[in-house]
Order: sequence, then C-alpha cells, then structure tokens
Amino acid sequence: MPPNSHAVLSASSSHRWLNCNPSARLELEFEDRGTSAASEGTAAHALCEHKLKRRLKLRSDRPTSSWDSDEMEGYTDDYADFVMEQVIKERRRDADTQVLIEQRLDFSCFVPDGFGTGDCIIVSKGRLHIIDFKYGQGVLVEAEDNPQMKLYALGAIRQFGEQYEIKKVKMTIFQPRRENVSTWETTAAKLKRWAEKDLKPKAEKAYKGEGHYCPGEWCLFCKAAVKCRARAEEKLRIAQGEFKLPPLLTDGEIESVLAKLADIKKWAEEIQEYALAQALGGKEWAGFKLVEGRSVRKYADEEEVAKAAKSAGYKDIYKQSLITITEMEKLMGKTDFNKVLGGLIVKPQGKPTLVPDTDKRPAISVSAKNEFNEIKGEF
Repeated sequence: MPPNSHAVLSASSSHRWLNCNPSARLELEFEDRGTSAASEGTAAHALCEHKLKRRLKLRSDRPTSSWDSDEMEGYTDDYADFVMEQVIKERRRDADTQVLIEQRLDFSCFVPDGFGTGDCIIVSKGRLHIIDFKYGQGVLVEAEDNPQMKLYALGAIRQFGEQYEIKKVKMTIFQPRRENVSTWETTAAKLKRWAEKDLKPKAEKAYKGEGHYCPGEWCLFCKAAVKCRARAEEKLRIAQGEFKLPPLLTDGEIESVLAKLADIKKWAEEIQEYALAQALGGKEWAGFKLVEGRSVRKYADEEEVAKAAKSAGYKDIYKQSLITITEMEKLMGKTDFNKVLGGLIVKPQGKPTLVPDTDKRPAISVSAKNEFNEIKGEF
C-alpha cells in the first residue's frame, strides 16, 4: 500500500468502525470533503512537527500557511514544551530514549492493512509514551481507553517492543484549545489481549463490510451519516415512540429523551443541509421548492455612504467599540495579553446547562443556579 494512501480502517475512525463495523466500507462511497477545521488542524500539526524537530536539533524548514496566527504560535509552543518535558524526564532515567516525530505505525497484524501516523512517540527502556496533538476545540477528546491511541501503541510495540522490552504504556492527548491534557496508562500485555479478543475480530468484519449498523455518538464524523438508514430509523423511532406531550412523560422517559435530543437535532440539521445542497445542484424534492431566504440590508459602499450622510448634515454616524477578547489576544500574543490585560479580564459565571453526567465539567449546586437567575434578573 502506498505510504500516502488512506487506510480503509484508519486509526482516527476506529471508534466508529469498532462500534459500527460496516460503516468503514459504506464511507468509501462518499467523497472526502475537506473542511476549514481540518485544514487548520493540518497547518497546526505541521508547525508542531517543525518546532519539535528544532528543539531536538533536527533540520526543518518552518512551514507557512494562511492559518498562521499568534494563537497557533502559542498553542504549538505549549505542545513542544510539554513534549520536551516528557523527553527530558525519560532521558534522565534512560539515556537511550528515542523520540520519533510523525512516525508511521503499522498495526496490520491486528487490523487488515492497518497503519497510521503518530504525532510523537517516546520510547525508553520498558516504557512507551504516545502523544497526540489535537487542535480541534469542538469535541473534547479523552485518552482513557481511546481506540486511536491504542492502535498507535500497538504499532509502536510491534516496532520497538522487543528492542526496548516495553511493558508500561502511556498515552496522552494534548488539546490546548480545550485546555485539555488527558493521560491514560496501561500495559503492553493488556493492549495485546484487547487486540486479540476484541479488536481483531471486529476489524475483520469491518474490513469485509460485515456486521450490523449500530448508530451512536460515533456517527458524529461519519461521511455516510446523513444518508444512513439505520441512523434515520433510530431517530424516527425515538421521535415517534418517545415524544409524547410533557405531562404524559415520566421522569425516566424525560431522562431518556434528554440523552438523545442533541443527536436528533444534529441529524435533522444534516438532513436539511444535504437536501439543500442537492436542490442547489438541480434535484427536485417532492413537496419542496427553493426560495430566496431572508436578506439583511447592507451598505453598498461605506465611504460613499459616509460622504453622502455628511453632505446632508449628519455627523453622528460612527460608533467605536473595543475589539473582542479573542481578537485582542491574537493581536498582543498570549504572553503580552496576560501581562497587559490579565488583571482586567473577568469571566462571568456561565449559564447553567444540562449535560450527561459523563461530561467532565463539575456539577453546580442548586444555589449556584439560583444565583445565576438573580444576576440575570438585574439586567
């Protein structure tokens, strides 16, 4: 398989195909459309790679992209600092510690044609540390029992296990835009047992396109999700069977519906976006038509507008306001921002939100909720 080709069973999508085996083959029928978030992430990864190489005294030309910013500069510095801290610790324990950047990892002994690229691999006597940089901020990624990280670890163990007698394995997700550094530790023996008993049989099914479609939160980034019949049937079943009028629902039924609302809403939005895109391409949907949406007025030429207004005797035509905190931080850079404005930035209490108890944020007390309502009432 060529080095740059995409694996059918990629490590990054393993959470999905391990839970919904046939989704891997179904996705191949859909075009891989790049997103701005993916493009930004690629640029951030390239900068991380460059900075790590320079810290390790390796040759590297600094990459440039349209995504370059003070924010990205700061976050990639943080990543390089974190990795070097781990490297220094291991080198104190084992002078022969090896650091590999953007290392191709082969785990095809467990997953057909399985391979991936590890952002940073630190290998030392008896130990392996996999570090993965995540620049996204939409979804919080945890290291615990993370299948992508486990696949990378299996590939690294296969390559370096005997030479370094690897027994302990550490995996870290470094997600700076979510202030998330998540680390999980296990053993090489446990990983191998998981690979033989759970990973291998599911991967074989997934590679053949066999097994049952199983909708779940892993549908989030599936390219086939918008047209997946199993997912549609599940959402419609929930809507038809569980959505009664609130007075008729028990507490248990409400809890069941709450757990599924976000995904149902997202699914409905995806269907709307897909149908609109198809209609713009010429498809006609029975019972629907394309119309011009609501439009917001705007100035054709602001300079000409200002001249005309002034000529007519109007002077009070401008307003001035500070740029946003995010823009100010990008303008100054993280260090100067904290030095100049750190004491002038406040973070008000966030609006109470109901989330699943698996959410990592600490629960707030009822008194805190009431305090929020009192503050809200003052405005």
